[in-house]
Amino acid sequence: MRVLKIVLFAIGILIVLPLVVLRVAGFEPQYIDPTSPAFAENGRTARAGFWLKGEVVKEPVTNWDWVYQVNDPIRGNTVMLETRTWYGIPHSVTINLVARGKDLYLSGSEQDFRLEKEFPYSKVWWANIERDPRIRLKIDGKIYEATVALVQDRAEVAELIGRNPVTTAVDENGQERITGVRHYWRVFQRNIPEYGDGAS
Repeated sequence: MRVLKIVLFAIGILIVLPLVVLRVAGFEPQYIDPTSPAFAENGRTARAGFWLKGEVVKEPVTNWDWVYQVNDPIRGNTVMLETRTWYGIPHSVTINLVARGKDLYLSGSEQDFRLEKEFPYSKVWWANIERDPRIRLKIDGKIYEATVALVQDRAEVAELIGRNPVTTAVDENGQERITGVRHYWRVFQRNIPEYGDGAS
């Protein structure tokens, strides 16, 4: 019995210690240039990360257009997204944002084998934010805490991107089939202190 306790304790240490180190140090997602052949060869995905590290921004952002000016030497103007999993260890990925002045959106698309799964289960981060919409974004080295909401009106998405969010093609049998679907989530900052003291 004593040996079993020692073995279980050792296993616990081997599991907990790396998680504590990752929590403190962070473990960011892999970046692969989405325009590169490597990205397509990798199934249009890259290795996910866990916790994102950075200074948490507490001021409200009233115009998000500056995100297009971010030009990281490796990641360009892509950003990192941290989502909450059901098992408590965050799941983080590299994504694209769409800014429209005071409005900010997450953007994601599905093609190929991902179309075989029911939304939102074709991507882990989609399923995570549909279950728990609280997220963290890392933009230009800083963390923005937010809550997201799916834009369910495809006409609104079409207006945002200037085209139909559902792309189709005609196959060799003359049948039209869906080749891609783009989804958008509206981003709302959270944990921002209110202005003033409440006096009228």
